[in-house]
Amino acid sequence: MKRHYWLMKSEPDVFGYDHLLREPDQTALWDGVRNYQARNLMREMKVGDQALFYHSSTRPPHVVGVMEIVGEAIPDPTQFDPESPHHDPRSDPEDPRWWAVSVRALARLQNIVTLDELKSNPKLADMRINQRNQRLSIQPATRAEFDIVLRMGGGLEKAH
Repeated sequence: MKRHYWLMKSEPDVFGYDHLLREPDQTALWDGVRNYQARNLMREMKVGDQALFYHSSTRPPHVVGVMEIVGEAIPDPTQFDPESPHHDPRSDPEDPRWWAVSVRALARLQNIVTLDELKSNPKLADMRINQRNQRLSIQPATRAEFDIVLRMGGGLEKAH
């Protein structure tokens, strides 16, 4: 089976890489996505795919680490929870509107890779995050783009 690569954005004060590291087994449900294009991309994700964890809405925005998809798309339970900030009263349990995947932290990059660094690398000119108006919280990446970002970040931190 061919592995696919992704870039997944989250605000570090809402759910950052450190939050993921504190979860049991460093695994969490990537929920709360409320964009149809991003939802559709999540439904394409398979167990074993890998994603760059990108901190958005921070200065500077940056890639901080890598995670693995460990659970394929399921209906996002937050859409049905009236107490959740992601509640969607129009979503029907018989025909869910929103989906979520399970992710597990693999490793932090030795050094963050900022958006400016991504934009300044000519080998990443076609990477989705570098395209105009690419604000999607989930974006596909190629294996080559993924590997370049890892090298730019000095590789992955070694486990202690």
